[in-house]
Amino acid sequence: MLDFHVDPDIRVAQTPPARFYTDPAMFEAMKRRAFGESWQFVADADVVKAPGNVYPCSLLEGAIDEPILFTRDYDDQVHCLANVCTHRGNLVCEGAGTEQSLRCRYHGRRFELSGKFRHMPEFEDVQGFPSSDDDLPKVPMARWGRFLFASLKPAAPLEEVFEPMLDRIGWLPVEEFQPEPSRNRDYVFRGNWALYIDNYLEGFHIPYIHASLNQQLDYDNYIVELLSWGVLQLGTADEAAEAFDLPRESPDFGRRIAAYYYWFFPNLMLNFYPWGLSINVVKPLAVDLTRVSFITYVWKQQLLDRGAGSGLDRVEREDEAVVEATHRGLKSGFYTRGRYSVKRETGPHHFHRLAVRSLSR
Repeated sequence: MLDFHVDPDIRVAQTPPARFYTDPAMFEAMKRRAFGESWQFVADADVVKAPGNVYPCSLLEGAIDEPILFTRDYDDQVHCLANVCTHRGNLVCEGAGTEQSLRCRYHGRRFELSGKFRHMPEFEDVQGFPSSDDDLPKVPMARWGRFLFASLKPAAPLEEVFEPMLDRIGWLPVEEFQPEPSRNRDYVFRGNWALYIDNYLEGFHIPYIHASLNQQLDYDNYIVELLSWGVLQLGTADEAAEAFDLPRESPDFGRRIAAYYYWFFPNLMLNFYPWGLSINVVKPLAVDLTRVSFITYVWKQQLLDRGAGSGLDRVEREDEAVVEATHRGLKSGFYTRGRYSVKRETGPHHFHRLAVRSLSR
């Protein structure tokens, strides 16, 4: 499957071949390996705010599509479980709400909210029953602030993945950020998900594609920092644009920061603006079809629609147009591989190196 190499030295490296973006087999391999081993944003922790709350969902709907279930039991403990009955595989919970226990409606098997097997009718003569195999499997979960994450087989703890971000912006009162559903959006476009990541991870295209955003940012002082599991792009505010009021304990104190753009491999963006946070989750639906979900949390309502965090819908549509055009171009028989700008494309190069590592595992 993996028959290409991305040199760690960006000065001599070549970009992945076109088939990295256009081959269905490569697409499926990336879904299994990269997405299955990463932390996926699932929901606001308020979905299981009180004891008895249950919240069934699909882990990365359209891509991984693993049925999972968050519960808060009556000891006030939150659990993430496989939402699949251990008898015949039916969904155990089919709607959010409040329950005393979990009951599969197919044959009546019951579980505690912790996932432990409780009762099964008409199984009196079954030997070696029940056993731990009859409990609902636990799914790895993590919480940061008011956000819930889950993973099938995480390559690293969430705390390790997020550590550089928390060291940088830990002063932000994320627990105070409030969801703003009216600003949430889903975008679907005809292009490979990895092209969208490539585009996100470089500011190189901003002067050419995003005229309005370019007016808010100081392009000459656009900074990219590589993290173990991701990339930070620091958008420096133009002289008259909105910027963070940074506390003295911030490592960026004294600088005019318009935005902290964090990406974590392979598909999570956490974009911090003076007004709050835009969470972007990239969902690969097919080799040439992608959905991007924007989830909005507001910290300072009065700063909405100002600075680099304004006009996000326009910026998104501009990005989609160029990604779709690039996907069409990659199907050309005249294109093989490209090269990287040493100054401007360290982000995509780092992404491609992480992808190669994931496919090689």
